[in-house]
Amino acid sequence: MNIYESAFGLKNKNILITGASSGIGREIALLCAKHGASIYALGRNEEKLNSLRNKIGRRYCKIFSFDLTDNDRINEFIENIEGVDGLVNCAGLIAMTPYKFVTSKLYSKMFDINVKAPLLLTTKLLKKRKIKKRSSIVFISSINGSCIGAKGFTLYSSSKGAISGLVKSMATDFSKLKIRVNEIAPGMIKTEGIESIMANASSSSINEDIMKYPLGNYGSSEDVAYGCVYLLSDASKWVTGTKLVIDGGFTLI
Repeated sequence: MNIYESAFGLKNKNILITGASSGIGREIALLCAKHGASIYALGRNEEKLNSLRNKIGRRYCKIFSFDLTDNDRINEFIENIEGVDGLVNCAGLIAMTPYKFVTSKLYSKMFDINVKAPLLLTTKLLKKRKIKKRSSIVFISSINGSCIGAKGFTLYSSSKGAISGLVKSMATDFSKLKIRVNEIAPGMIKTEGIESIMANASSSSINEDIMKYPLGNYGSSEDVAYGCVYLLSDASKWVTGTKLVIDGGFTLI
């Protein structure tokens, strides 16, 4: 039996992935394609999206470059796609914002991207009946906010905690449609966004943080992507409203 024919295969499934131009989203798109899926890849960087499409193949990857806060572009996009069997809400913003520096503007920027955008995209797809029955919806959250708190990340933690509540409610509401809703809560994953934050930290503090992970290092985008394939596949057909923590054992301590 090859991978496409197993319960973990995604053959004949259309998967929509936001934040697909880089980092975790890009790796999810690549791995889903390897498991047989056709990809709708959304992102803001057209050059990187073209690179992704070239790697997957034009026949199996359609790319769309726009900001998820642009309602007109979202509505146009939804009208012009076929139904999807899976949706991965991966696009997001990470930034350090200690509570004493929180402003209304920074709050709106963080929550518009991390909470409002995926919520509205999901509900609009459902209203237009573009998410098929027995489909799977996956939100990429974080252990930061949904499992633990981290110093200096007031807004980010709040936005990811909101996603956890959203998933529980949506899973209940959508169960009558046999649509599953789950989240993946990663620990520290090596991505471009994380590397920009790490650039402002000393090597000693980074090494000290790494030591907090029982498995000995930060994770990779591929670690999250494998969990995502599981939640999108029929192997998880009786799983909804759950949080898959992928954190190298960080929350064990």
